[in-house]
Amino acid sequence: MKAIKYIMVVMMTALAVVAMGQKKGVSNAQLEKQVIGKHMLSLQWISWEKFGTCDITKEATGRLRCVGAQYSDENDDYLKLDGYIEIVSAKHLRFTGTIKTKVYHLNNGEEYVREGTFDFKSTQGRRYWREQEMKGPDGVTDYVDIYFKR
Repeated sequence: MKAIKYIMVVMMTALAVVAMGQKKGVSNAQLEKQVIGKHMLSLQWISWEKFGTCDITKEATGRLRCVGAQYSDENDDYLKLDGYIEIVSAKHLRFTGTIKTKVYHLNNGEEYVREGTFDFKSTQGRRYWREQEMKGPDGVTDYVDIYFKR
């Protein structure tokens, strides 16, 4: 009898963990409304005064597409995003795709390409999601920010 109770508790716990994991990645209509649209985009090496833009759209498949860029007015530096967004929560987006940066004084002025999954989080009351995997070329810290819509 004790063994059966133990097995039931273990199974119920496992099911609860699975259910919580599924709910965590599900985006509801309100969150999508906050995320879908045009956002300002920045990389601190380029400018925090002249922003780029990032468009997040919903494809027919239901996936959220994210394409954006910021270009320097002073040289040929840029930031480019191309991929997909998963809404983890209102303060946490998960981007899967490619992030390209070109900054004249980093990586010998050559393009730096990162591919994979990157977490963007809004912390400390900030009005933007900041990429959490901040290590850029030459070991510097890159601040890639996607701003909330106004």
